[in-house]
Amino acid sequence: MKSITGFLKYEGKITVGGFPNKTQDARRLLGYIPEMPALYPNLTVSEHLEFLARAYRMSDYADRANALLETFELSDKKKKFGDELSKGMQQKLNLCLGLLTEPKLLLLDEPMIGLDPHAIKRLKDMFEEMRAEGRTLLVSTHIIDSVDMLWDRALIMQGGKIKANVTRRELSETGKTLEELFFEVTEGVSQEDMRHAEAEGSGKE
Repeated sequence: MKSITGFLKYEGKITVGGFPNKTQDARRLLGYIPEMPALYPNLTVSEHLEFLARAYRMSDYADRANALLETFELSDKKKKFGDELSKGMQQKLNLCLGLLTEPKLLLLDEPMIGLDPHAIKRLKDMFEEMRAEGRTLLVSTHIIDSVDMLWDRALIMQGGKIKANVTRRELSETGKTLEELFFEVTEGVSQEDMRHAEAEGSGKE
């Protein structure tokens, strides 16, 4: 993800919407929500959104910003500084900043961490809306259950290498769950092995 955004050096070529990833044209299409919020301690919640809007030269962003703040229950925190927010609220602001520009391609690194159940539900609803609009979301997570019903294609990585690349339909035809596939390709544990282990565990009880 950091290579796509241009934060890390890499070999090869990365394009976003046909544009080299480090160009302004590509960055207008790209949104990034990092795992750890990188907020400015001396900017308020509202000022964070204004700063980003100006960076992207958005002239009409107020309604969008207010809607996002309301969605993630931050409307009453507009005048709070970044370092005055709890970790959960910082993550919510992090999401608002990543969603403000309505990117065509959105990269999300562990977006559910630190969120309360209501915020997770709202975020998942937004994911579904973005998918329906034809936008692309690339979500990196270690919590398989958090994306179980949201994905169209899953890539499982281990040691920096892709161990599996499968669509939802392809996986469904095998009769495996995403979790079962994960353990199979990363630990060599098949579905039959898992069932056998579960049966043995039940027997011991």
